[in-house]
Amino acid sequence: MAEGGEKTGKTDDKPDFARGIPAGDLPEGAMIEGTLGEDKVLLLRRDGAVTAIGARCTHLGAPLAKGIVAEGEIRCPWHHARFSLETGEAVGAPAFAPLPCYRAEERDGRITVTGRREAASRPEGAEPAKGSLGKVVVIGGGAGGHACAEWLARAGHGGAVTLVSDDPDPPYDRTFCSKQYLSGKAPREKTMLAPDGFYGGEGPRLLRDRVVSLDLGAEEIVTAGGERLAYDALVIATGAAPLKPDLPGFDRPEVHTLRSLKDADALIAAAEKARSVAVVGASFIGLEVAAAMIAREKSVTVVAPDAVPLAKVLGEAVGRFVQGLHEEKGVTFRLGRKVEGFDGTALTLDDGSRIEADLVVLGTGVSPRVDLAAAAGLALAQKDDGGGIAVDAHLATSAPGIYAIGDVASYPDPRSGRPLRVEHWVHAQRQGQHVARTLLGETAPFTETPFFWSGHYATSLRYVGHAGSAEEPRIEGEVGKGDFAVTYREDGRDAALATCKRDTRSLEVEAAWDREAWAAV
Repeated sequence: MAEGGEKTGKTDDKPDFARGIPAGDLPEGAMIEGTLGEDKVLLLRRDGAVTAIGARCTHLGAPLAKGIVAEGEIRCPWHHARFSLETGEAVGAPAFAPLPCYRAEERDGRITVTGRREAASRPEGAEPAKGSLGKVVVIGGGAGGHACAEWLARAGHGGAVTLVSDDPDPPYDRTFCSKQYLSGKAPREKTMLAPDGFYGGEGPRLLRDRVVSLDLGAEEIVTAGGERLAYDALVIATGAAPLKPDLPGFDRPEVHTLRSLKDADALIAAAEKARSVAVVGASFIGLEVAAAMIAREKSVTVVAPDAVPLAKVLGEAVGRFVQGLHEEKGVTFRLGRKVEGFDGTALTLDDGSRIEADLVVLGTGVSPRVDLAAAAGLALAQKDDGGGIAVDAHLATSAPGIYAIGDVASYPDPRSGRPLRVEHWVHAQRQGQHVARTLLGETAPFTETPFFWSGHYATSLRYVGHAGSAEEPRIEGEVGKGDFAVTYREDGRDAALATCKRDTRSLEVEAAWDREAWAAV
């Protein structure tokens, strides 16, 4: 991580900002990471002014000096969280905690940091009278549901919110289920999205129950436990459910899907006794499971009908690159093959061959959970458009006071003008935050650019935008060496970008497309 500054007064090659740096070391547009005691601090100069904020993203600790500044915000290079430079507030998921802010002084040709300054305690503009929201009910404790409840709580309205979840665990980071937790690199407690006690007291109420129906006339939801909860605003964040092919033997206990933390627990327990693992489906989730099982020293075979993994999303060149990463670690691929059944010891393929497996994991896609919405008569999106619950540019459904977010929501994409339903963790979080801001009085439409990341051993891919196919990609760099930016076009325009080791490019394109989407509405 390249930082500037003098050689004297540094710790680990980073300048000591209490002692100061020459003002010339921080030209217009520059960022320098340094220290103030034990704190890691980032100095920036924008429009002549010097700002000092925390240097590490509060999500997973990425160095913000590797990010970019756009529209008064600093964007994280790893997972694209956004923070206000003025207040330190985490204004865009996946980060929720703010950055610390510091006092910086420029005098006599030197810049020094003199201590912390008070930052905003709530999101900018969130100042309606307490209690004015009425009752907010959120169905679903995943990415979008928690992000919506968290934003409202941050704005001082946690007591107005009830989050109803049929998951036995409090809201957690589902990306850990196929990555850090499943591979054994992070303990279970690290998956939790909120500190102990967040759901309770004066904060949002967490009701562990299953919603069985929506009574639109009475403006109530009905739970399996018999509760009827009235709402002034209802947010549907029911997510998606894994698809399990109707094949012989796929109802056996050795066959697993992976969607929840409970699923990850079961898979970890099963892996303790298994020697050979078969992954059905070369999807992102399937390949991340393969990598996690390799980390647990299992023999892994991936079976899929595709000729090249991920080619439909990333194109053949990037797909082959990802396949190579897995093969180098020992994963065996059986591509162009379909599974016909499982007998408890082996998968049978359509060519008559068998793959021994003590454990089978399905990465065969998901389906949006629209049952509640359909039964209540809410408008649904066409299956040809990806299905889901149809919402408008503000993520509002066809019924007054009801919103839908995350994997279940089909919204009008401002860049393409088409209905779009995406299954990305960060995108669901940002939709939840948008609905929270809408309930607090914001009138802007939802214009966030879709974004996701995928980790394969030591290699991470970033993807911004959305393209219906990966045909005719425009490649910059060398895919085989894992240093590239690939642009996917649709309807004569750049629609999506996949990158590896080009985080700045990914951030810059995302910011540009955010501005384009905003201009289009």
